[in-house]
Amino acid sequence: MNYSALAPPYIRAIAPYQPGKPISELERELGIIGIVKLASNENPLGCSPRATAAMLEAIKTISLYPDGNGFELKDALSKRYGVSHAGIILGNGSNDMLELAVRTFLTVGDKAVYSDHAFAVYPLATQAVGAIGISVPAINYGHDLGAMLKAAIDNQAKLVFIANPNNPTGTFLSAGELLIFLRALPANILVVLDEAYNEYLPEACRYDSVSWMEEFPNLIISRTFSKAYGLAGLRVGYAFAHAQVTDMVNRVRQPFNVNSVAQAAAVAALQDKDFVRRTFELNLLGMNQITAGLVQLGLEYIPSYGNFLSFKIGEGMKMYRRLLELGVIVRPVANYAMPEYLRVSIGLETENEKFLSALKQALGE
Repeated sequence: MNYSALAPPYIRAIAPYQPGKPISELERELGIIGIVKLASNENPLGCSPRATAAMLEAIKTISLYPDGNGFELKDALSKRYGVSHAGIILGNGSNDMLELAVRTFLTVGDKAVYSDHAFAVYPLATQAVGAIGISVPAINYGHDLGAMLKAAIDNQAKLVFIANPNNPTGTFLSAGELLIFLRALPANILVVLDEAYNEYLPEACRYDSVSWMEEFPNLIISRTFSKAYGLAGLRVGYAFAHAQVTDMVNRVRQPFNVNSVAQAAAVAALQDKDFVRRTFELNLLGMNQITAGLVQLGLEYIPSYGNFLSFKIGEGMKMYRRLLELGVIVRPVANYAMPEYLRVSIGLETENEKFLSALKQALGE
């Protein structure tokens, strides 16, 4: 019996998402120790001590089901951003937010629009429900909002994904550019504005997208606690949206999709503004360190507004494997139609230095 034949054709056609391997697995495979992982855009500072304390307290009631409505976390987000509980969705990481939006509003034959070189989950989630993904050519590895607007209208799309900053290229769209796009887009087309790396934006680039929701009820803002808050292993994401949108999404969402330890940690992490500030400052220093090193090595890179950087190296997979052998894990991005590039996450000063040293050695061989 060929059980794969029981799955719909659009499921069989999916190329599964390939996450980065953990350090322990690679150390076993390669027979080396002291590997530095700069592949998954994780926070090199770890997480807030307040979050750690909250997790330890939450473990005492681990035998009980979590609050399926996430009242305390929604309340903390409501107080921070001025959004009612009815306008908040909680998820198992921001990936869950993206997939919930697709599962709620798209079905076989519907269309979603996203940019070339944008987050791989957009086409994967779209294809998983039998919908049609329309990838719009990028400009300088960033979103061409004018072309995306035309594609969405011409193809009668139901959903548009915009990542800002974009992963894996790190490109950024200003508030003015986004507002022009949103005001031109028909109200019956939903927009998922993926702001997973929002906290890394420099002050001059920051904008208040949450305040736009009253003008744009078709706007869904997706964010995460995995990056700047350092809770990647707990998987906590959230989204802001119109109450009618959240009502529909909650009919699809699993009732206990965010566990109790994760909820407690997220509430505490949200309060620790000093930790997020230190994360931002460390990232800025690390970004300057790595870009200066790449310039010294004569390598091109895409200016980034996240906690990662994509740089041009020629044969990306060949250099990726050589860096592995030298004890540094980065991220190949050939699956983003960028075979000549690698993406490196910003780490601690010593980790960044090890990466640059290994890269210099590999280039000199």
